[in-house]
Amino acid sequence: MSSTHTTDTASANAATTEHAASAEAAEATNLAIIARQPIVDAQRAVYGYELFDRTTASDHHTAASDAALLFTALSNAGTEALVGKKTVFINCTHESLAGGHLELIHPEKVVLEVPPLAGDASAEDIEGRVSALQALRQRGFRLAFDQQVLRRPYASWLPLASFIKLDMQAFKPELAAPLVQFARAHSQATLIAEKVETAEQFQRMADLGVTLFQGFWFAHPVLVQTTIARPSQATTIQLINLVRKQASTAEIEELLKRDPALSFNLLRFINSSGFGLSCEVTSFRHAVMILGLKKLFRWAALLLTTSRAGGPPPVVGTTAVVRGRLMELLAAELLPPEECDNAFVVGVFSLLDVMLGMPLAKALESVALPDSVTDALLHGKGVFAPLLELTKACESGDEEAFARLAQELHLSNRQVNWAHLQALTWAESLDEAAA
Repeated sequence: MSSTHTTDTASANAATTEHAASAEAAEATNLAIIARQPIVDAQRAVYGYELFDRTTASDHHTAASDAALLFTALSNAGTEALVGKKTVFINCTHESLAGGHLELIHPEKVVLEVPPLAGDASAEDIEGRVSALQALRQRGFRLAFDQQVLRRPYASWLPLASFIKLDMQAFKPELAAPLVQFARAHSQATLIAEKVETAEQFQRMADLGVTLFQGFWFAHPVLVQTTIARPSQATTIQLINLVRKQASTAEIEELLKRDPALSFNLLRFINSSGFGLSCEVTSFRHAVMILGLKKLFRWAALLLTTSRAGGPPPVVGTTAVVRGRLMELLAAELLPPEECDNAFVVGVFSLLDVMLGMPLAKALESVALPDSVTDALLHGKGVFAPLLELTKACESGDEEAFARLAQELHLSNRQVNWAHLQALTWAESLDEAAA
């Protein structure tokens, strides 16, 4: 027993050291590093892979890191080498489950691992998540939960489970049979025994009829790395501009042809297993037509956070992304859904003068934007102007302006602060992944 524990501890320490060393290398170069751990059946045939971001040394798990991991995995990491045709399991936060990046993913390829809520969550909080989880299921995503979903407060989540992961380190051996029996009686979910570290644990769960397994006894996570081709911020902004004015496929194709990094990223993304096409796309025109303008906008907006302007992503780029994301989240509370993308553009383009090194009015001369966007940016007027002011108040810590604007917009302090926190973590983690 002690020998096994010592071996496991040494393995864990070695994995931590490897993670830190790899992250250090990634931060010094254009590397993207993803760890994958197989999920196997009883014959050890690989069913799928759980992916973990290892591009930064931090293990902190945020909505932003979820988006960055999927984006890197599907756009940059050579997915045939990474996951091939297998199912991808991605850990999520509840904030990331509402993220626009999921619109880019083929739902049949991805299992979303949904955590339980914090320990002090009320029954109303738990019940309040059901509609969002049901919407994901209706879009075709499969959901995985841990054994907490078998507790009484989560009874409403249980029918939504495609997978239930039973953590072998989280319960005593004698509880394995009752847990499996209860899960089978109350759900149609496939059971996965995870953190399996011994032959005895594997045999116990296999004898109970569990069919999928994950853990060090089968395989440690393997690091897969690749060099990222990052287009410039200016080119990515041009692409966003073309999409915003609903440019022709030919115009967008011309821009892609002028920037090899941009076109390379697009073709690699659209041909990835995560996008779910049955045929290979080799022309930019075909890629644009298949992706469509809405998804192309989402892709380019996320790409903007990982692009460079001749060096590491500047602080101003992060600030612009925070503004864009915060305005998008606030707009979702107040405006029709179709206005959220415009709110994002107002926030990101509010620092376009700094990013491009020219007056904002001049920078916007060559950008076709809706009047509501330019009114907010150049004249401080229109529906987005108070949202931009509130965003700047959050940024500067101007409490008087914050209180006044939040009251005018009928937003509570909690709503604004929570949105600001989400925007900060989203932008910060994506920035770290690009560093």
